[in-house]
Amino acid sequence: MDNRVMAEVIRSLAEERWEVPAVSRLSREKPDPFLLLVSTMLSLRTKDEVTAAASDRLFARAASLEEMMGLSEEEIAALIYPVGFYRVKARHLLEITRDLKERFDSQVPDTLEELLSLRGVGRKTANLVLALGFGKDGLCVDTHVHRISNRFGYVRTKNPRETEFALREKLPRPFWADYNTLLVAFGREVCRPVSPRCSRCRVVHLCGQVGVAGGDRGRNIR
Repeated sequence: MDNRVMAEVIRSLAEERWEVPAVSRLSREKPDPFLLLVSTMLSLRTKDEVTAAASDRLFARAASLEEMMGLSEEEIAALIYPVGFYRVKARHLLEITRDLKERFDSQVPDTLEELLSLRGVGRKTANLVLALGFGKDGLCVDTHVHRISNRFGYVRTKNPRETEFALREKLPRPFWADYNTLLVAFGREVCRPVSPRCSRCRVVHLCGQVGVAGGDRGRNIR
């Protein structure tokens, strides 16, 4: 798949009306980098509906850095339960708010290097905050993006980190900000890890279907 074909794929997927991920939805409703950072951290290894509900509960009590610092680790843990690793995330959130206050004048930094210096913030989180919170060239790669980019035949990589750097070399920058949002929604609705719904896919004629078993190609398996 070359960039001309990828551009057609992205245009086609952008026309769909699938439900977007919770963090992407938050970025449209409340484009606050701090809230996006918190919600993205909650989303790690957590189902989207759980992330959305936990974010709503937490932000109802603490919608700013100062309010978050006023909560105890136990209060945060109770509010965000049952997100994955909720106790660890509660501790990291408090550490991050203190770090932001002491090192960054209570502001979320807008560079990849500075975001990665925060406790518990990895490349996925940092890139998503850059893209959705600051409108910068962040390229967020999760398991959906890794799997589908390889299934398309656009890259040939072994893990999300390799995929991020391969996409940075190949994917045109204007596509970076929306690439994660589109592929996550697409991956949930159609291009599933097991038994992808190829017969429902509007871009199947452009897809390399790499790794899709012969019997699955072009037909819908429920």
